Amino acid sequence: MTQIVPFSPSHADGVVGVVLPIQREEFGIPVTLAGQPDLLDIPGFYQQGDGQFWVALDGGVVVGTIALRDIGDGAGALRKMFVAASHRGAAQGVAQRLLDTLLDWARARDMRRIWLGTTDRFLAAHRFYARNGFEEVGMAALPAAFPVMAVDTKFYTRVP
Repeated sequence: MTQIVPFSPSHADGVVGVVLPIQREEFGIPVTLAGQPDLLDIPGFYQQGDGQFWVALDGGVVVGTIALRDIGDGAGALRKMFVAASHRGAAQGVAQRLLDTLLDWARARDMRRIWLGTTDRFLAAHRFYARNGFEEVGMAALPAAFPVMAVDTKFYTRVP
């Protein structure tokens, strides 16, 4: 069974091994590891304040990721939600368990709002977020502290 656990440095290579191929090969997004400094310093970027980064492990192998960046004022940014193709779908439940873990964490820390940005190419992700109570918003609705990525074209929010 897949476990959801907080990131530790031993997961670093596995995180990159899941995230980059999905971005670059599966969806053709021209990003590099160097262009994502957050992946090079997960503890310094995500595991601060009320933030956290989780991995889904199957037999000790990273098969999914999700992060919550504390952006202040009771808000968090959901980032780096990726699940390996082999572990996608409702039957596997990996994406849902990752999101539920993040939302439980946010509620336990009294966060008032979760924001996220994504590319227009992640159509299944858009449906997943909508099913989970996220509402699409325009870029103008984002808080000033929200870390917009260059590839972000769609934005969502919800109360944890």
